[in-house]
Order: sequence, then C-alpha cells, then structure tokens
Amino acid sequence: MAELTDPEIDAALQRGKAARRLEPRAAAARYDRRRDRVIIKLTNGCTFAFPPRLAQGLENATEYQLAQIEILGAGHGLHWEALDTDLSIPHLLAGLFGTRSFMARHAGKATSPAKAAAARTNGAKGGRPHKAAR
Repeated sequence: MAELTDPEIDAALQRGKAARRLEPRAAAARYDRRRDRVIIKLTNGCTFAFPPRLAQGLENATEYQLAQIEILGAGHGLHWEALDTDLSIPHLLAGLFGTRSFMARHAGKATSPAKAAAARTNGAKGGRPHKAAR
C-alpha cells in the first residue's frame, strides 16, 4: 500500500471538516413517553423522531430502557447500554432501522382496515392479479 502524502492527508482532513459542518449529527436525543418516540435534535437544526418499535434492538424495550439513550462519538450514532443496541444517525435518516434481514422481516407489516378490506376483496377474486408479460 502506498503511503499517503502530505497533500493527501491535508485533503482528507478538509473533507472531514466539511462533513462535520454539513452532515447532520445528533446534538441531543431523548425518549418521549407520551408520544412513544425517540426524538433526535440534529446539528443542522432539524428534529427527527421515530417509534422505537421500528428499530432493531428497541422493539421490546421498556420505557425506562428507552430513556437511557446516549449519543456516540461526534453524534454519528445512538447507544442503549442496557439493550446493547447502537443505531447510526445516517442510517436512521435514510429510513434504515436495522440490518437488511431485520428490515426484510418487518417490511409490509403495517396494517389498516383499508388494507384488510382490500386483501379480502382480492382474495375473493382469486388473489393478486398476475403482471402482464411484456
């Protein structure tokens, strides 16, 4: 592997400074019991909130455990010591609340009376129609 030169190191340091200035990081985080949401105040002034049941490692946590939230490093992540759970701020902002297999198991689980009625109607018709071949 080639050694980094001073200009390459300087350029990497500048990219790091720009990332710290431009990319949202967690400035504060808390669990709101009344709303059942983890609320993250970001360094860019925005606020992001999500229901803990969506996140891997938090889905069965107690209110007390959820309230024991810590910010990791320079705000790149969140940590719950008692749950041995870490979540990445960039991943949360991208809608990724766990590993690929966790997300696959939880995809499409949202239910509503409208979805149930549509499923019954489609079932009575023989199920979902096949896609037409092109």
